[in-house]
Amino acid sequence: MAARTKTTAKPRPAYRCTECGNQLPKWVGRCPECNAWGTVEEYGAVPIRTTAAGPVSSPAKPIGQVDGQVATARTTGVPELDRVLGGGIVPGAVVLLAGEPGVGKSTLLLDVAAKAASAQHRTLYVTGEESAGQVRLRADRINALSDHLYLAAESDLGAVLGHIEAVNPGLLILDSVQTIASAELDGAPGGPAQVREVAGALIRASKDRGMATLLVGHVTKDGQIAGPRLLEHLVDVVLSFEGDRHARLRIIRGVKNRYGATDEVGCFELHDEGIAGLADPSGLFLTRRDKPVPGTCLTVTLEGRRPLVAEVQALMVDSQIPSPRRTTSGLESPRIAMILAVVERHGGVKLGKQDIYTATVGGVKLTEPSADLAIALAVASSSSDTPLPSNLVAIGEVGLAGEVRRVTGVQRRLAEAHRLGFTHALVPPDPGKVPAGMTVVEVADIGEALRAIPGRRRGPAKPRGEAAGAPAAGARAARPAVVPAAVPAIPEELMEGWEPVDSDELR
Repeated sequence: MAARTKTTAKPRPAYRCTECGNQLPKWVGRCPECNAWGTVEEYGAVPIRTTAAGPVSSPAKPIGQVDGQVATARTTGVPELDRVLGGGIVPGAVVLLAGEPGVGKSTLLLDVAAKAASAQHRTLYVTGEESAGQVRLRADRINALSDHLYLAAESDLGAVLGHIEAVNPGLLILDSVQTIASAELDGAPGGPAQVREVAGALIRASKDRGMATLLVGHVTKDGQIAGPRLLEHLVDVVLSFEGDRHARLRIIRGVKNRYGATDEVGCFELHDEGIAGLADPSGLFLTRRDKPVPGTCLTVTLEGRRPLVAEVQALMVDSQIPSPRRTTSGLESPRIAMILAVVERHGGVKLGKQDIYTATVGGVKLTEPSADLAIALAVASSSSDTPLPSNLVAIGEVGLAGEVRRVTGVQRRLAEAHRLGFTHALVPPDPGKVPAGMTVVEVADIGEALRAIPGRRRGPAKPRGEAAGAPAAGARAARPAVVPAAVPAIPEELMEGWEPVDSDELR
């Protein structure tokens, strides 16, 4: 029998990106990791290696025999954060919290570190951006001091792992992952290779020790998490911390969650003494007034599965320029332009020569279409200088044909409005079960919605200088009016003490 000759495969050349260090089996024009052009170069030959079977850390078991108690969630001490995490943080879980600079990430996590620390579960807070003295000053300001909270200022991965060995914490908070670097890799902190190595080392330490880890992540100018996209795949939970730095409201949204739902949000209020959770944040989005004013309407929006009552405002003034202004704050400009066109075409409200300003109250951003009907009513209310009832909410999406469409969670929205004391609502047809004691008026289109408001049924006031029944000079002949079907109006007791004011009287 002839002897068999073992042949060794020729090593293949390897390529590496000089920008991020990503290794590739062949040359490409653009690095798929950092999207840089012309940075991939050949740097040598990688020997072909095969992995042999090795010893296992623990034998495989039937899934029914695996102990699930070790993965029971533990509270962080902040109920709003627990809501987003799915009841608390799971031992061994790695959570990535990302947000813009100044939104309050460090303040929130320092508060979490102090409240979650106990004799059985120590907390280790590692900062790579500030000194230990700076963090202590913030802790004094927000009263986040605990004997079981340990603080370290490090920027080297080896030193962070050494602190973990010495303290043996149950919760690790790292602020931030982009500021830690490994001495075994080339490149500055925050680079794709460094972020990948730091995250991988901390994830392995968390899983081996059953230690929960909260990582702070930076974001780019377009709102994306800085670093390789692999970071979001490695961690168990990804949270987005949102909020306008000029407003008090802060919202945490779940982007990815292996232990709970991703449609939950947590609401916080940022103030001088720190940050506090808001169990009922609707009060931030409402304006308290003694009597209704024109140009305002209330709606109920859903942030995840959480209903929030919000107020939209509209202001119309005569334009002094050929192209009237259309300014929005907290609302989407394309959506506002569409609603204004529908109100003018199907609602009979003249808007062509008016500057229109629309905004929300409290810094909330309304992006879902359920606020369309409230925006349309606020515009119509400002146009006719007619205030809407203060105990009325409007819910519904407005289409280009003027129809009012159904939105998700109508019953949940109505229940929240009823809980806050609102007694009447304008909704699309077939809203489902209505809370007891609440009057709901179903409207099929924008015309019915405007006619259902007290004071709007008389029709718009005639312009000054025109005789009754005579068209203005040079104006086109008006089309015959279409008499719509009768629409049930809101009871007059809503407007007790309200006297309609014509536009002619204001002039």
